[in-house]
Amino acid sequence: MPRPSGRALDEMRAVSLEPGFSKYAEGSCLTRFGDTHVLCTATVEEKVPPFLRNTGKGWVTAEYGMLPRSTHTRTDREAARGKQSGRTQEIQRLIGRSLRAITDLAALGERQVRIDCDVLQADGGTRTASITGSYVALYIALQKLVDQKLLTKVPLTDAVAAVSCGIGALGPVLDLDYIEDSTAETDANFVLTGTGGIVEIQATAEQTPFHETEFNQLLSLARGGIAQLNKLQRRAIGLE
Repeated sequence: MPRPSGRALDEMRAVSLEPGFSKYAEGSCLTRFGDTHVLCTATVEEKVPPFLRNTGKGWVTAEYGMLPRSTHTRTDREAARGKQSGRTQEIQRLIGRSLRAITDLAALGERQVRIDCDVLQADGGTRTASITGSYVALYIALQKLVDQKLLTKVPLTDAVAAVSCGIGALGPVLDLDYIEDSTAETDANFVLTGTGGIVEIQATAEQTPFHETEFNQLLSLARGGIAQLNKLQRRAIGLE
């Protein structure tokens, strides 16, 4: 039985990272994981949150949102509801943590980079696409500070990317689209650095518990997928 998309078990969807998509943002990347499209932008502010004032350290934070028709049916804007959903808050915190994990905040100095991730179209994996594209947007924004001689070098210690894996009728598979994600027995998101470090893993058994051997299979699939994403990231920021 093939996957619904016809992909091999260890095959990513078609991925593209288009840097410089937004005219006005200091850094931007239109990220496509198959039919999931996310616009990631980075804004540099010469200030930090109150808890970091006079510490010499900077901050990287993120906001995430889905456009009303990014899915099959229209969803009201969260601004119209008056509050963000728990899911939105959880995802944007994940994006921020992932980027801070590879940012030298002391080298950044007392400035803040705000990342905005707007989901234009959703077909599974919006958080992983957001993290992957946000790294590109962040790098571009920081490189501009170097070009302006406000920094001596880009204050990033590594790259970071994310990919989803899951266990379904076919066993462990890489990069779930919505159809697979909605029926998976186990769903996992892996956030890894370019050198293989683990930033965060979110893994949940939707039905029956999974075993360590299956988890190791998922991790192996994720490492292969993220290696591909790292190459695309390096190409997008001009390092390859």
